[in-house]
Amino acid sequence: MSKLPVISGAECVKALKQIDFVVDRQRGSHIVLVREDPRTTVSVPDHKELDRGTLRAIIRQVGLSVDEFIDLL
Repeated sequence: MSKLPVISGAECVKALKQIDFVVDRQRGSHIVLVREDPRTTVSVPDHKELDRGTLRAIIRQVGLSVDEFIDLL
């Protein structure tokens, strides 16, 4: 398993858009993305650096492995 990179919220959103996520709404610093098939909703904080635990939780919610996510970056 690869080490998690330190990325921003914007970079995370850009990577998730590659796997059919679209920005649904934003409230404050949190961007909510949705995907239709399978129906998935994930919230990404729009911060300069995402905590490793936060990034790991986002990756787990969208059903990817760390290596698969790194390939999207």
